[in-house]
Amino acid sequence: MSDWLISLEGTEAGHQLALGLALMAAFLHAVFGALQKGRHDPWLSRGAIDASYMLMAAPFALFVVPWPEAHMWPIFATVWVIHMGYKLLQAQAYTKGAYTVVYPVVRGTGPLFTVIGAYLLFGEVFTPVQWLGVGVLLMGIFGLAIYNLRHLEANRETLPTALALAFATGLFVALYTTYDAYGIRATADPFTFLAWFFMIDGIGMPIIAWLRWRNMADPPTPGPLMLRGFAGGIAAFLSFGSIMLATRLDKVGEAAVLRETSTVFAALIGWLVLKETVGPRRIALMSLIALGAVIVEMGG
Repeated sequence: MSDWLISLEGTEAGHQLALGLALMAAFLHAVFGALQKGRHDPWLSRGAIDASYMLMAAPFALFVVPWPEAHMWPIFATVWVIHMGYKLLQAQAYTKGAYTVVYPVVRGTGPLFTVIGAYLLFGEVFTPVQWLGVGVLLMGIFGLAIYNLRHLEANRETLPTALALAFATGLFVALYTTYDAYGIRATADPFTFLAWFFMIDGIGMPIIAWLRWRNMADPPTPGPLMLRGFAGGIAAFLSFGSIMLATRLDKVGEAAVLRETSTVFAALIGWLVLKETVGPRRIALMSLIALGAVIVEMGG
């Protein structure tokens, strides 16, 4: 399968596959975010998710895929540091603000800086039409965040802090998206990067979550939490794995922008699952996000 994927790099078939992978990553990333923000403490949820995908990835990393080349170890170390920064910021943002406020700001900040990073690192250039699409998408994402900020009643006293944390998290999204693309292109076998990434990336948050759980006055029972972690681990494999493969097959910037249609899925999940309010104005803003992604794809 690795040889087949590598043969598609830079081809029209590879572009179409990357498009499908990016859109699948968008939906699954919204599911992933909802699992972290759901009824459990977001720190505990993230720790359970990371522990799950670390344990699931370990057999593949150790016994199935080829071992990483020597030059990959510093890359994995840097990837771990970047992702830990992202996870700490995101968990804190979810602690301070509502899912439908925090998530759009994180996802809106990420693609803009990813496009800039892809230009600096990979020499990727967007056409004027694609930049128009980015602008439309960002109008929808930040418009959704502003609307939520003005009309949401819960957590209003902590919303400014939540928004600042969400913006910082978005910068880390851009950083990890660009650097992960560099990492998956630096190894001969993309599945080597994916397996070792998930095993190494799972180290850290489970320890923080366990310490937090141990010090709680009324800690939740482990069973439902670990079940959520298992579901989140599967979503993480498919979501992060899909976007990483998409950035190897095609342009990093385009994949990053298309992934941010996850904001549409996130709003729907917030409405249907988390029972957060969705009205006609928010539907219109979500339509802008989808339109922006279509413009980026058609203008390429």
